[in-house]
Amino acid sequence: MEASLQQGVPLNTPAYYVLLVTGTLVYYTYAYMGELHLLNVFNKLVGRPRTSMTTNSYYNRRTDWYTRNYKLITLTQFFYTLIAIAAALYLVIKEFHEIFSLHADEWLMLLAVPLVAFFYYGNDYFPIIKINLRNSGWLKPFIIGFVWAGAVTIYPVMFYKWQINQHYEISVMSVWLLIKNWMYISVLCIMFDIKDYADDYNKHLKTFVVRVGLRKTIFRILLPLIAIGLIALWGFATTQHFSWPRTLINTLPFICLLAVAYSMHRRKPILFYLIVIDGLMLLKGISGILGYLLFRENAYF
Repeated sequence: MEASLQQGVPLNTPAYYVLLVTGTLVYYTYAYMGELHLLNVFNKLVGRPRTSMTTNSYYNRRTDWYTRNYKLITLTQFFYTLIAIAAALYLVIKEFHEIFSLHADEWLMLLAVPLVAFFYYGNDYFPIIKINLRNSGWLKPFIIGFVWAGAVTIYPVMFYKWQINQHYEISVMSVWLLIKNWMYISVLCIMFDIKDYADDYNKHLKTFVVRVGLRKTIFRILLPLIAIGLIALWGFATTQHFSWPRTLINTLPFICLLAVAYSMHRRKPILFYLIVIDGLMLLKGISGILGYLLFRENAYF
């Protein structure tokens, strides 16, 4: 919703948001179910029962929850998949009348995000696929950031244009917003890697925190990336002549991002990471929407 308002287009049909939400649920749930399957295979090889995971180095509360609710999750996964397919068919048949006359660049933008997401896990869960982008370690947060930024920045406008039988043309504004969202979400992903340090270390996944340590990750990677993003935001706001309230409200998520990044040197419970770090993404969306609705001078940002 934030990206649509920032780029001056109306919101999409409800089916679009249903597809986006259910597709995200199906993708992440399948990934975690695959993780659980690999864990059960490991337990079988070493002679442990399927539910005895407290002595396993990969044990965590999330895996335990998936184990206890495996049947329910399988059922909901099937249910969400049906909803996603129904929403996609509705969009293709009822809304996107010109989908088969798209330009090559539109097909590229449409397929790039799901293909990168598909190859993210690669042969971990799809043995035929020999590409596994997740194992790239230091590239991992930027790959996740690209998928999220594409889905929330490019897709809303592109899908709306198709809905009114127009071709989507990428602009300087859309590229800037894509990069801004890409970097913001990538920083959040690096923070999540701090949470997963022990598992990533045991799996020899060379994330930033595994490679250079916690302190250097915070002070040499996270804080500089956030500062660069903040300076870019202020510079862009100045050139576009935004009012100071609008600039300030869009600065708020970056200030909170700095505060949370600095606090990461102390170990936090898992709920902190799930609520606060994901909450920063929600805060950014809310701030962008309020900035547009309350203080807009033009159709953008």
